Amino acid sequence: MVASARSCNPVRIVFIGPPGAGKGTQCRRLSRELAIPHISSGEMLRATRDDSTLGELVASYIDGGQLAPDDLMMQFIIERLRQPDCDSGYLLDGFPRTVNQAEMLTAYLSERDQRIDSVVNLILHEDVLVQRLLARAGVEGRADDTPETIQARLKVFRDRTEPVLGYYRNCGIVIDVDAAGTPDEVFGSICGSLRSSDGESPQG
Repeated sequence: MVASARSCNPVRIVFIGPPGAGKGTQCRRLSRELAIPHISSGEMLRATRDDSTLGELVASYIDGGQLAPDDLMMQFIIERLRQPDCDSGYLLDGFPRTVNQAEMLTAYLSERDQRIDSVVNLILHEDVLVQRLLARAGVEGRADDTPETIQARLKVFRDRTEPVLGYYRNCGIVIDVDAAGTPDEVFGSICGSLRSSDGESPQG
């Protein structure tokens, strides 16, 4: 499989995909494979909802299917990236979600002579996404997985996040992955694509 990031240069990967495409599932698995942290902006923000007035404000964005302000998001992400476990690389799940966030992240990394190495774009038909999210709501009881909020979140993804792919395509680092298969199939596609993008043999 993919070589551990601890035995080579740091690996910084962004995962992009609509709600329900499986970003969290695949990131958690790849995090174990590469021995680098999985940084989920959604989990970070949801964890703040009961901590403070700021947490309540952030929760209101999430529960309404909207994006938290860019400056607030960047503050959360920078604080996390400064932790020692990120020295070996990391997987970003749910950030950046706007072109402005992508530009802010690029500027932050450039100041440290760093960059994003790959962007994994998980592709799945919208009907399947809605079915997955409604099923997840029944299991996890998440307030942000109601039918109305799901449609709002998908619209936000189309309007605000899909342009981020264009930003990273101009950098030549986007890897498109069909997310319609089983978790094992999708993970195999991700690993094979990452190896190929590094100039390694898919069987290597």
